[in-house]
Amino acid sequence: MARLFHVPLSPFCRKVRLSLAEKKIEVELVEERYWEQSADFMQRNPAGKVPVLFLDGHTMSESAAICEYIEETRPEPSLLPSDPLQRLEVRRLVSWFDDKFHADVTSKLLYERINKKVMQQGYPDSGNVKAGAKAIKYHLDYMAWLLDHRRWLAGDAMTLADFAAAAHLSSLDYISDVDWNRSDVVKDWYAKIKSRPAFRSILADQVSGFRPPAHYSDLDF
Repeated sequence: MARLFHVPLSPFCRKVRLSLAEKKIEVELVEERYWEQSADFMQRNPAGKVPVLFLDGHTMSESAAICEYIEETRPEPSLLPSDPLQRLEVRRLVSWFDDKFHADVTSKLLYERINKKVMQQGYPDSGNVKAGAKAIKYHLDYMAWLLDHRRWLAGDAMTLADFAAAAHLSSLDYISDVDWNRSDVVKDWYAKIKSRPAFRSILADQVSGFRPPAHYSDLDF
């Protein structure tokens, strides 16, 4: 069986978990306190980051590379379109969420509110929290614009771009940092992707000391 070293609220880990679940690949989840930099973990990934996936006899790191490997070795159901330009758009949006959205929003809300406490790194920086709360409005509006023109974020079919976005937003939703009333089209998109069987294990996540809001696991939120 595959084994994934992860942190429950990490959007990068969640993106890999969604890909594995969508492909119906059974995986053992192992929580990893990566910030402690244990010798065993550093041997698995000298970069000291999660996720780390053991699959097909190989140890893999970096979520984008892992998801591409999963797609190439388990092409059905497809999470990347066959058309090169459409694949480019999927990869562009994955990078958008994993780079820009992460820097603008996730790192300033989730990491300040949750990670600092878990890692015993002090109190949230109120300036970062305010900046993240402001930036997420821009990103939700951009998603709304995309979804006004497309069925899914990158086109007519659900792709890895949707999983990348949902991974970040679901982590933020755990701490009630997403205003779902800002856009009906974004809320409907999230409800649609949230109802997929691949999402079930994510909605069951619990972080010690932090309780999710009542709507977190509600499919009719």
